[in-house]
Amino acid sequence: MADTAAPSTRRFGAQSMTAPLREVLVKRPGAAFGRAHENPAHGYLHPVDLAQAQRQHDAFCEVLTGLGVAVHELTTETESPDLVYTYDPALVTDRGMIALRSGKPNREREGSALADWAQEHDMPIVGRLEAPETADGGDAFWLRPDVFCIGRSLRTNAAGARRLTELVGGEVHVFDVPYANGPEECLHLLSVISPVADDLAAVFLPQLPAGLYELLGEHGVGMVPVPEEELASQGCNILAVRSGVVVMVEGNPVTQRALLDRGCEVHTFPGSEVCINGSGGPTCISRPLLRG
Repeated sequence: MADTAAPSTRRFGAQSMTAPLREVLVKRPGAAFGRAHENPAHGYLHPVDLAQAQRQHDAFCEVLTGLGVAVHELTTETESPDLVYTYDPALVTDRGMIALRSGKPNREREGSALADWAQEHDMPIVGRLEAPETADGGDAFWLRPDVFCIGRSLRTNAAGARRLTELVGGEVHVFDVPYANGPEECLHLLSVISPVADDLAAVFLPQLPAGLYELLGEHGVGMVPVPEEELASQGCNILAVRSGVVVMVEGNPVTQRALLDRGCEVHTFPGSEVCINGSGGPTCISRPLLRG
């Protein structure tokens, strides 16, 4: 699908999941990511092959640049292996960045790393979550530029949801995310839904909050069901580069076929180490800075 939209004159702002992705922030796997499996609390599935993770991350970035996205790299290295998943520590609104505070202990300070990057690049900081507030970016997304959805999960508490509601403003919906397999795995709201076009989302229906199912219907958003066997392989974690043009981890043939049948253009990359091992897909390893 060709992108006919004129380039934005804004420097930042990403209040959409499907508007043309212009700029994104990523963190290439480094030493901390390579050690991730040494601490069971991090939740990685097996010892990390760092060289392979880096190759896979590079392949992901090559897909993005090939689709016309400007890729910025966060060079900060912390003790948290999860900093590679740059979607979670912050949100970028049309007014600037909101630094988040994860409910996963090793991720609490990641929001500061992204806020430091934003300030170095002249992006305003709209607000910061403080204790006891917790929220992960994976529990938040824009259904529309003026409709914001928050998942109250094992990483995003009620205080964090309230603070995000205040900072974002406008129409905000909060949904309880299922307990699923508990805090060690932690289901995010975006674990069960990925908007892939202006009027289409990939969803894992068995764990989709009922209220969100209803809201999708109200906004005329159709659904592509993701099978349970493709949930762990990040089949429901899909990045829309623009409406109907998506990037996903290879090895999810049922979901990929369903997207193609609905008219989507699908690009894949290998993600066994950089995505599946740490339970994060292409949405997780990218923080949109500018869309539209």
